[in-house]
Amino acid sequence: MTLPTYEYLPHPADVRFRAFGNTLEEVFEYSALAMFNVIINDISNIKPERSVDIELESDGIDNLLYNYLSELLFQFEVEEIIFGEFHIDSIIQADTGYILKGRAMGEDIDLTRHAFETEVKAVTYHQLSVTKEYVGYSTHVIVDT
Repeated sequence: MTLPTYEYLPHPADVRFRAFGNTLEEVFEYSALAMFNVIINDISNIKPERSVDIELESDGIDNLLYNYLSELLFQFEVEEIIFGEFHIDSIIQADTGYILKGRAMGEDIDLTRHAFETEVKAVTYHQLSVTKEYVGYSTHVIVDT
């Protein structure tokens, strides 16, 4: 049985999702896809015209996921880039925590072409988790909308 890469779960006020991946890198990529699929109606049409390098360090894996998704949301809001592709080159455990290196690809926001679905205000720590599963990893994320 093949698991979906992500799924949306019921939540009374915000958006809640779980992502699945064979590796930490993959589950972080699918978490980013799930978040941006909330923001824009169809991320499959986003062209990888701009690339943003992402390098983060956090004291725990849950904090790393929070910081990664928050950084992507920051880039979206401040640099006005809508992302459709995410590549995590590595997530390594170091003495001080975890280090992520990767990049996100997308294009400048164009209101004539991009149909925005929902405004994501922030990633929350509420029930945020990265879990090692029997096979692979899963994440649980709630974003404030």
